[in-house]
Amino acid sequence: MLLEVRDLHVEFGTRDGVAKAVNGVSYGVDAGRTLAVLGESGSGKSVTAQTVMGILDVPPGRITGGEVLFEGRDLLKLKEEERRKVRGAEMAMIFQDALSSLNPVLTVGDQLGEMFTVHRGMSRKDARAKAVELMDRVRIPAAGERVRQYPHQFSGGMRQRIMIAMAMALEPKLIIADEPTTALDVTVQAQVMDLLADLQREYDMGLILITHDLGVVADVADEIAVMYAGRIVESAPVHEIYQNPAHPYTRGLLESIPRLDQKGRELYAIKGLPPSLTRIPPGCAFHPRCPMAQDVCRTDVPPLYEVSGTRGSACHFWRECLDGLDG
Repeated sequence: MLLEVRDLHVEFGTRDGVAKAVNGVSYGVDAGRTLAVLGESGSGKSVTAQTVMGILDVPPGRITGGEVLFEGRDLLKLKEEERRKVRGAEMAMIFQDALSSLNPVLTVGDQLGEMFTVHRGMSRKDARAKAVELMDRVRIPAAGERVRQYPHQFSGGMRQRIMIAMAMALEPKLIIADEPTTALDVTVQAQVMDLLADLQREYDMGLILITHDLGVVADVADEIAVMYAGRIVESAPVHEIYQNPAHPYTRGLLESIPRLDQKGRELYAIKGLPPSLTRIPPGCAFHPRCPMAQDVCRTDVPPLYEVSGTRGSACHFWRECLDGLDG
């Protein structure tokens, strides 16, 4: 296993109390495979990724338990100097807001070249040549000229390609893409996802794709982990999730996607809002919004039941959910 997260717990101290952002998350991804992590905003997807990358703000964040194993090494036990050697060279992250992630006063060539001057000790001239090569690789037209331009001179889709180029610069073994297609139109979304898939195949990378959009991952993911209130509530191969979800939350997410064969019908929406992470409900955190909730759901936290050898569901009534019942 390239990356394995085991029973990870992360908390934040806030004015309203302790926010339990990550509550025992476990998942893994291997070389050449894509894991999609799904869930609404505030479910803990990005905090988990930041912890894996070692960029979590501590404080206010606090890692209270778990392991992050990268090729067998527990990254949480490494010193910061050792973590810096891992970041960029062995694993990299693509952030959702390219404009705020790029430095507005430096050219994109300088920002791409910095990866090579810092990590590879290249001269500025050689680093600039590498920057042009990277921009060509992510299909930015006229890379030799545009390497001298600033982030604001690029469109949203082109800026996201630059972020992908920065992540790919040192040919890492793992890429974490946090909402890489947010705020892009549908056509550009597809182009960015196709680019990521092509680069993954070329370099046999592991890819963790963080998103709230199930439509984005249908054609690119191998496995899916669905998060809610800091926990994974369902994990399965992608085709099993889409064919027959084993958790009411996953079913609700799927039913919320507009479909061509349901023209004229009211679009389904999951009732209510995700809970505050400082006041997570007892029992199953999803029970206040769940159409299948019963008394046991309000008192007992469901474990991640083994539905099959490759599938788990944190629902007391996962069998009924598979049958499509309403409880």
